[in-house]
Parts: sequence; C-alpha cells; structure tokens
Amino acid sequence: MNQRIEFQRPAFDLIGISARTTNAAEAGPDGLIPKLWETYFQSSILSQVQSNNSELLYALYTDYESDASGAYTLLLGHEKGDGAMLPEGLCEAHVPAAKYMIFTTQPGPFHEVVPAAWQEIWAFFQTSEITRTYTGDFELYRTAQFDPNLAVVEIYIAVH
Repeated sequence: MNQRIEFQRPAFDLIGISARTTNAAEAGPDGLIPKLWETYFQSSILSQVQSNNSELLYALYTDYESDASGAYTLLLGHEKGDGAMLPEGLCEAHVPAAKYMIFTTQPGPFHEVVPAAWQEIWAFFQTSEITRTYTGDFELYRTAQFDPNLAVVEIYIAVH
C-alpha cells in the first residue's frame, strides 16, 4: 500500500446516509457498515443531492467518541453543491480543513482491499510518530472508472 502526505486540504461538506457504530461491532455478524453500503447502492442518493464532483463517493468516518476503539459515525455520500439544500431523509457532515496522510490500496475486490488497508493503517499508527486527529477520515471512491473487483481506494487519515 502506498502512502503520502497532503499538507492541507480545504474543508467541505457531504450529504448522504449514515450509521453510528464501533469497530468491535463491525467485527461481528451484526455490523452496520455492510447494510449501509447495501442501502446506498439500492437507493438513488446521488440523484437527490446537488453535488460538486458527483463522480466522487465518500465514506466519511466522523464524530469519533475517542479513537479507533470508540464509537464513530460513518456517512456514505457526496460533496454538497454550492447552495444545495439537504434532501429529506439524508444527513449532512462537515469535514474540516486538515492535513492528511493518504493510503492508496493495491487493485483488488473493494470488500477485501479496504478492510486489509484499515488493518495496515491501524498497525502503522500504533508505531508511528505521526498521530491521528480523529477529526474526520474518509475513503475516496472514484466512481467514473470504478470496478468493484479491481478497486483502487484512497483512504485519507487526518493527522497532526
């Protein structure tokens, strides 16, 4: 997995669907994340959102209770367009300006490469002098050329 630092990314807002969960809950059979993805793909969220960069799909991890072991909110959605209203039934999240460490997966089935990447990310930060801020991390999917069996996903981790 490749990694690089992006020194400053401006703030932006997302609109989508969300669930509150923990990594411990997701490790078991009743995890909410697979159901959230299923809901996203079965809905017409993108058609409801006035979006900037509609070809970009975000999986935002935000509202961290503490760190990687605490509760967090996952929002699947798209950048909010200028002056866009929040459609009924959807939620909005603000992603603050931040410095990010970006991890890019190797190509592969997204349901395999993304969890494997998170394992590597958690291991990296256990021994790194670079620390996470837990202000908002996200997976970025470029849907224009997205192949779920050969996915390359960028994971942005907010750091100090």
